[in-house]
Amino acid sequence: MVQTRKERKAADKIRLAQPDRSGPSEQTLLDLAHERDLFKQADEHPANRRQKKGVRDEDGDDDGELLSPTAERIMDALLWTVSLAMLHFTLDVLVQHQYAVEIVWPQIVTRALMALVVFFAFFYVLHPHPSSPILLPGLPLRFQEPLRQAIFFVASTVSGCYLIDISNNYGYLYVMKRSPPLGCLWIWSVIELNITPAILSLAIAGGFFYQGGYSLKG
Repeated sequence: MVQTRKERKAADKIRLAQPDRSGPSEQTLLDLAHERDLFKQADEHPANRRQKKGVRDEDGDDDGELLSPTAERIMDALLWTVSLAMLHFTLDVLVQHQYAVEIVWPQIVTRALMALVVFFAFFYVLHPHPSSPILLPGLPLRFQEPLRQAIFFVASTVSGCYLIDISNNYGYLYVMKRSPPLGCLWIWSVIELNITPAILSLAIAGGFFYQGGYSLKG
């Protein structure tokens, strides 16, 4: 913006100086409030008392809603096993559809519920949880997790290879009965494994499939 001659002269007359950084020389509103106990009077007001009481009650309710470690472990197990039961239900329907068998829904639901109970028992014991890190009493704590990994590695490898074998060498009735639980066990075991043993387990199953000359065709 272009300045006029008068504006330039006025600007030249203004001297630059550092701002005053000293404290206030007179009482501030905050000092007056402290002298007259205004903050204390505000806290003692009935409306403010009710509001603070409501906040404390809400905090107490939140603390009371926290689950115990055992309850958290049970809820965690239920969440996983319900998912596994749904997977069992899906695999059961798919394998019966593959063999063109009439689907009897009550039987499928019953088998899924039985799978939920069985997987809940296994999951509650084998799945690691902060509230219960001990799998085998007497074994040092540093060996508990390797023991879990060894169990899931064996379970994933055996269930995967066995599922491949029965799908190619056994009759359809045997396959329909065994495939859903084996498939759930295989998937769950691989999920529980760390990345390296999980890849190794899948590689063993892939090698078993290749060396055995199996086929994906029905």
